[in-house]
Amino acid sequence: MFAGTLTRNVETAAAEYTGMIHSTRFDIAIQLEARAKMSARSPDFDVTAVNKSGRKVRIGTAWNETGNTSGNPYISMQIDVGLGPFRVNAVQTKEARAAQSGEFEIIPLVSNGLMKSGSISGELTAMNADNAFTGYIANMMFDLEFMLIENGYKTEETHPDYRIEVSSPRGTPIRVGSAWMAKSSRTGNDYLSLMINTPDGDLRVNAVQNEEQRGGQTFSIIPFIDSGDQAQDASVGLSLVA
Repeated sequence: MFAGTLTRNVETAAAEYTGMIHSTRFDIAIQLEARAKMSARSPDFDVTAVNKSGRKVRIGTAWNETGNTSGNPYISMQIDVGLGPFRVNAVQTKEARAAQSGEFEIIPLVSNGLMKSGSISGELTAMNADNAFTGYIANMMFDLEFMLIENGYKTEETHPDYRIEVSSPRGTPIRVGSAWMAKSSRTGNDYLSLMINTPDGDLRVNAVQNEEQRGGQTFSIIPFIDSGDQAQDASVGLSLVA
C-alpha cells in the first residue's frame, strides 16, 4: 500500500531527486542522493529521510532501470522505514516522457503470495463522472473503503483498466491494487476483476451483478473462483508498466 511522487532536481542540487512516499500509516519526504557504484548492480542512489529528531538517515537504496518490454527508464527503490523492507518503482506517464519532465509517480510492486478470499463482503458503485467507481471490501480483520480510478498508463491490452486507491493519514491517494474489465465466457456478462493489497496480503476478488443489479450501477464483491473466466494473470496484479 504505497504511493508517492519523485522529482528530478537541477544538476547543482545536493540530492538528484526529491519526493514524498505515502502509505496508510505514514507520509515521508525522501531524497535520492547519488552514491559511488562498486559494481554494475550496485545501487545508483541512497534514499534518505529526516527522522523525528531532525537527523538525516539512510532508509534505502535505488537503481536506474529500463523496462524489459517498454524500454522506458524508471527507478527501482528498496526502502525500510522501520516496518520491514518494501519495494516500489518510480515511473513516468507518456505525457511526462514526451515533455521530458522530471516528474515521476511512485507505484507498488507485486507482493509475495495471495491470501485466500474466505468470507468477504463488499460493494462497488459506478460514479456518474470520470468513469470511476467507489466501494468497500471487508472481513472480520479489515475494512477498506476505496475508489477505482481509470488507469492513464494503460498502453497494452494486459495492463489494468483501473487503479485501486485508498487514502493516507493526510488524505493522499494510495494505490493498493489494480482492476480489469472482463466478460464471462459462460454467461457473457460483464464484471470487474480486482487485485487488492490488504493488510493480510494480496487478495483477488470479482465484482459482479446479480439479476436484480444487472443494468444498474451497483456490483457485489465476491471471492474469486478460478472458472476460466479470469481475463488477466494474477501475477500482474499490483504492477503497472508505463
